[in-house]
Amino acid sequence: IRYDSKMKNMKNMKNMKNMKNMKRQPQTIKRIIQALACSLLLLLATSLTACSSKQESSYARAKQSKQITWGVRPDTKLFGLTNIKTGKIEGFEIDLATAITKQILGPKSKAVFRPITEKTRITLLHNGSLDAVISTMTITKERMKVIDFSDVYFNANESMIVKKSSKIRSIADLNKKGVVVIAIKGTDVANQVAKLASKASVKQFDDYGSAFNALKAGQGDVMIDDNGILAGLIADTPEFTLTKASLAEEPYGIGVEKGQTEMRQAINQALKQLRANGKYDQLVKKWFGKVSGFDVKHAESQKVKIQ
Repeated sequence: IRYDSKMKNMKNMKNMKNMKNMKRQPQTIKRIIQALACSLLLLLATSLTACSSKQESSYARAKQSKQITWGVRPDTKLFGLTNIKTGKIEGFEIDLATAITKQILGPKSKAVFRPITEKTRITLLHNGSLDAVISTMTITKERMKVIDFSDVYFNANESMIVKKSSKIRSIADLNKKGVVVIAIKGTDVANQVAKLASKASVKQFDDYGSAFNALKAGQGDVMIDDNGILAGLIADTPEFTLTKASLAEEPYGIGVEKGQTEMRQAINQALKQLRANGKYDQLVKKWFGKVSGFDVKHAESQKVKIQ
């Protein structure tokens, strides 16, 4: 009896052990599934990273869609300014971008314009929202570290606007006590005036509208900035003129994302063709030819030094 009882107990213990093992099996299977799922997710993430690391060609995308998306300024008269009646952005850079688009993709292609600011234009290039930026952007060695540039499409220079009745015509004329120079905050004008005309004082304003209104109100004798932008300010104000004085050259280039070589080369080729067929000269004269004191030949020049 004792033997049978012992055997029975051993059998029960074995059954209990088997039941425990059976309970553990689902947990083990669950762990295996979880491990496999993690491995698959890791493999997928690695694959996606590898795919994203291969830069999409903006040129190939443009060829396929028959359109180029441009970042443009909507607030700079003569270059790009929103027409309050039509809601469309108009200006030299708009016309030039349209001509470049058609030169690259054909007459039925489309130039799409997205408003940008100085703060957003490079970020929007980096994240692929734009194919190119044409927005009074000076080619500099610092910017060339983060984006690529086309050839120069507009050779601006830091110049001055004064009343036509003013005797100020050169930088030397600024170097007198009592002369007040108006400039925009964030530019290098104050430093340049300190070096070249230390006797003059500088008043700085947040935006072009406020600065030009101050000049018109007699709060300053001269305003200094890029000549193309200054030309826009005085376009409808005949009592002011641009002087021939130049503090520094500001060559404008079309920006594209680093590594988008095909797009940059296509833009450069289009610019050469537009210069050769006379379309480029036509657009420069259309927008700047009637501005008092503006030097069209200098603006069209490609002989520039990158700072």
